[in-house]
Amino acid sequence: MDYSQFNQMVNERENIVSRSFPAVMKKVYTWMTLALAITGMTAWLVASSPAIMATIFSNSILFWGLLLGELGLVIWLSAGINKMSLTTATLLFIAYSVVNGLTMSFIFLAYTASSIATTFFITAGTFGAMSLFGYTTGKDLSGMGKILFMALIGLIIATIVNIFVGNGMMDMIISYAGVLIFVGLTAYDTQKIKQMFWEADEYNPDVQKYAVLGALTLYLDFINLFLYLLRIFGRRD
Repeated sequence: MDYSQFNQMVNERENIVSRSFPAVMKKVYTWMTLALAITGMTAWLVASSPAIMATIFSNSILFWGLLLGELGLVIWLSAGINKMSLTTATLLFIAYSVVNGLTMSFIFLAYTASSIATTFFITAGTFGAMSLFGYTTGKDLSGMGKILFMALIGLIIATIVNIFVGNGMMDMIISYAGVLIFVGLTAYDTQKIKQMFWEADEYNPDVQKYAVLGALTLYLDFINLFLYLLRIFGRRD
């Protein structure tokens, strides 16, 4: 193969990606938006039923079972994406959205509806701006991603410690740190999803599964950013 043939193949590949990549990213954001809608609707319906709320939050075994179930679904989907079918990946993502809605239903009792709505729009605007930055920037964000991952581990440890300590000032520091971490992760993960598609085979049907996995990643960034912002801006009754 001479250079001209190789260059032609590269150009053809770039043309294919330039046409199809926006469509794949559209699938990622569509799935993420659908999952957010499912979670929000589930949380609202559960919060509207005192009986269901009492069942979930008065039974510690059930509540912790739901939390562990969420973790298990994320690990299952992330680790097994290459082996499972698109249908299975989709159903697991939907199941996670529902379970997360069950555990997030408490926010409708802890905060006012207006503050939840306001925080959601703040989150949407912040998330959109950072995701756009991650998608369009020519700067490699992989180094920032490593730092953010270590910071996330520290955030988790600090959160667990503060559960037992109960320090209000520490709780506020954790909230602001969580916002900064997930703002950064939104940009990093968007760029990572973009690169993941570039490395995938255009004609491989598994690309659709990568869209689901990418949607899960951005969904988690959005939800965590929303919860930390709610701890800062949310008003209680």
